[in-house]
Amino acid sequence: MNSELLSAQPPRTLVIASRESRLAMWQAEHVRGALHKLYPSCDVRILGMTTRGDQILDRTLSKVGGKGLFVKELENALADGRADLAVHSLKDVPMELPAGFALPVVMEREDPRDAFVSNDYASLADLPPGSVVGTSSLRRESMLRAAWPHLVVKPLRGNLDTRLAKLDRGDYAAIILAAAGLVRLGLADRIRARLDPEDSLPAAGQGALGIEIRADRAELAAWLAPLHHMHTALAVEAERMVSRALGGSCQVPLAAYGYWHDGALHLRGKVATPDASRVVEARASASAGTVDRALELGREVADALIGQGALDIVRALESAAVPDSGADTHDDSTGGKPGGTP
Repeated sequence: MNSELLSAQPPRTLVIASRESRLAMWQAEHVRGALHKLYPSCDVRILGMTTRGDQILDRTLSKVGGKGLFVKELENALADGRADLAVHSLKDVPMELPAGFALPVVMEREDPRDAFVSNDYASLADLPPGSVVGTSSLRRESMLRAAWPHLVVKPLRGNLDTRLAKLDRGDYAAIILAAAGLVRLGLADRIRARLDPEDSLPAAGQGALGIEIRADRAELAAWLAPLHHMHTALAVEAERMVSRALGGSCQVPLAAYGYWHDGALHLRGKVATPDASRVVEARASASAGTVDRALELGREVADALIGQGALDIVRALESAAVPDSGADTHDDSTGGKPGGTP
């Protein structure tokens, strides 16, 4: 079926599968609004769902198993026809999709940086020794321990509203969140400082939304194509390649961040131990006009990290970890159900 035929036959009904958190639903509504602009006569509905990752409330995310638990139920809805597409924070999407699924759309990225949030302090540098900083991201924990060893890092669970409530009641002196989630929910005024990627390298895919469909839905991929943002997609492909090449999982503080400057795609990667006793970093850049070139750039950075011993760090951490059965180090570009995971 060619694009001219598709444009002449717009979809009549589309169903979006989404987690039920406020932020995840915002993301689904964002996609629904974009689809309404493309296809005004289309009836676009949202199927709200609770994932296994949202149900695990009592354990640190890095200890309870894989990224797929935030998306599995949504994929089930795609597979059995209850939904046509699923909207994800790309930080939640496993590096390898299950057979039969595709990720044809990466939307334009929101601010990928981490955000410092506090009611009493303007920056990390202002926190006195012994101050408690909250995060459930091993990546952020490693960053904090490396640069601010005098601070106390403690786990922080819950969706954005829950996390902010814990800060407001004094459980933490400050918390570190993804800037994207705060901006999307109209909470940008809670951000006291946005952390420079030089100091806090973002997670692969942070701030970007992806749309997943069944791989056999070629007509749907064509309908969704106008939502695809190529510059964001190429940067995210390079980032995810770094994580894929290193077997990145929730037990490993791994960061990868791609950005465009002067017509070139620049990529940085970092792997560390949670206590920051060992950190390896690499960077590279290239003119990346195609997905293949972006993937090559990701492999180049991954190979440089491997050459510095990154796989030794990954293997040691994964062999030491004892997963239970639940979620990933999901660190808040989307949110869980109230009282649930981020």
